[in-house]
Amino acid sequence: MVRSAPRPPDPLRIGLTGGIGSGKSTVAALLATHGAGVVDTDAISRRLTASGGQAIAALREAFGDTVIDSVGALNRSHMRQLAFDDPTVRHRLESILHPLISANTDREAALLARSAVIVFDVPLLVESPSWRQRVHRVLVVDCSVATQTLRVMQRSGWSEASVRAVIATQAAREQRRAAADDLIVNDGISMAELARRVAALWASWQAL
Repeated sequence: MVRSAPRPPDPLRIGLTGGIGSGKSTVAALLATHGAGVVDTDAISRRLTASGGQAIAALREAFGDTVIDSVGALNRSHMRQLAFDDPTVRHRLESILHPLISANTDREAALLARSAVIVFDVPLLVESPSWRQRVHRVLVVDCSVATQTLRVMQRSGWSEASVRAVIATQAAREQRRAAADDLIVNDGISMAELARRVAALWASWQAL
């Protein structure tokens, strides 16, 4: 009699989120060094809207040639401004991108099914209630609005007004913290201390 191999346990699914400039992507990279499989939904969005991406034809049809740049990719700064100026534009944009992002996310997660932990890096997780049902735990990376603003200005060259306009469209800090099963405060600490906190969190997940 041939015995089938035991089925490996399902991965622990972690929803990782945080406001712009919180250091969420840094935490995702640190978790990957511990062995987590990472699905970066923002990276998926960028691929979909790059030249030749799956979303380009639908975006051109919905918003016209002005939202497509000279190399055939989404003009993200122009699209961002349109969405800020008109909420209906943002809703139309989301109706195009979200189903594509969701389908690609599922495909990437399936490829990581042998990982003990899969981390879904989702900038707007709290703003998308369906994500709560897709993960076992929510990890929030938190910092003050002042820290967010300074980090984004330094890395992107945006004005303070532009950064704060983006922050205003995202869930409030209190909303994200209320949604958290796990919380990493990434404010006024060194990279070494951030890595220590991530390692401690990883150890706690292994005990679950």
